[in-house]
Amino acid sequence: MPDDAYAVARDAAEAEAAFSHPAVTPDATAAYGEHPDQVVDFYEPRTATENPAPFVVVLHGGAWRAPYDRQHLTPFADFLARRGFAVANVEYRRGSSIPAQGGEGPVAGRWPETFDDIAAAFDALPALAAELLPTADLRRTVVTGHSAGGHLALWAAARHVLPTGSPWRLDRPAPFRGVVALAPIADFRVAQELGVCSGAALQLLGGDAHFEERLPHADPAALLPTGIATTVVQGRTDIVVPQAVAEAYADAAAKAGEVVGVTLLEEVGHFPLIDPAADACAVVAEEIAQLAF
Repeated sequence: MPDDAYAVARDAAEAEAAFSHPAVTPDATAAYGEHPDQVVDFYEPRTATENPAPFVVVLHGGAWRAPYDRQHLTPFADFLARRGFAVANVEYRRGSSIPAQGGEGPVAGRWPETFDDIAAAFDALPALAAELLPTADLRRTVVTGHSAGGHLALWAAARHVLPTGSPWRLDRPAPFRGVVALAPIADFRVAQELGVCSGAALQLLGGDAHFEERLPHADPAALLPTGIATTVVQGRTDIVVPQAVAEAYADAAAKAGEVVGVTLLEEVGHFPLIDPAADACAVVAEEIAQLAF
C-alpha cells in the first residue's frame, strides 16, 4: 500500500476508534444563551481528589461544521473527570448544513456567531460553574480543545489582545492557568495553504472577500503574545491538521517573544488525542495536569 494510502487508512482507523465510545451523559447542563447550541455540560470529578478540583473547559472540533457537535467529545470529558478534574464541555454554533460553494461538505462556522458563542460561554462559565459544579476550583482553570476546538481554546485565551474595538475584546487576560491545544488549527494562513479541512478556516471567516479583514480578529497566530501558558500537543502522523500548522503557530509565538510548548507524539495521528483508549490521551491529561495542579 502506498504511503499516502496507508496514512489515509490509518487516519480512518484512528477516527473510528475515537468515535466508537458511547456518549457520556453529563451531571448537569446549562444554557448560556437562547439558541439551542448555546449550552454547556458539566462533569463532576469521578475520583476522590482534593476538593475543590481543577477546572477544565473542553471545546470540540469538527472544522466548525454542523455535523460535529459536543457529543463526540463526551467520552474525553468523562476521561478527564475520571482523572480528577471538574469538566465543562461547551457547545457553540457551527456552520449550516448547506454545502460550501466549491468545497467539500457543509460550510464551516458562522461569522460572527461562532465567536459570539465562545465569548459568551466563557463570560458565563464562572457563575454557571459556581452553581452547578461546586467542586470546581475556578482559580485553576485550564482550557483545552481539539482541532477547530483547539483554535477556539487559543482564541479564548487571546481575547485581551484582540484589535481595539472588537466586540469580544477583554480589558485584561482571562484568569486561565493555561491552554492545552490539541492539533489546533492555529495558523490560518498555513492551514489555508495546506488545504486543512477543505478550506475550513477560509469558510469560517466568510470567504476570500473577508479573509484578510477578519484574520486579525480570529487567527491565533496573529494574536500573540498572550502571556498565558500554552502547550500544543500534536501527532507527528496527523494528516488532518498537519504538524506544520502547530510549528507555524509556535514560530509566530517565538517571534512575538513568547514560548509555546510543543509536545510531538510519534506514530500518532489526529484522533488518538481525544480517544480515552489511546496512550496519547493520557499524555494530554498529563499536560493539562502540569498546568492545573
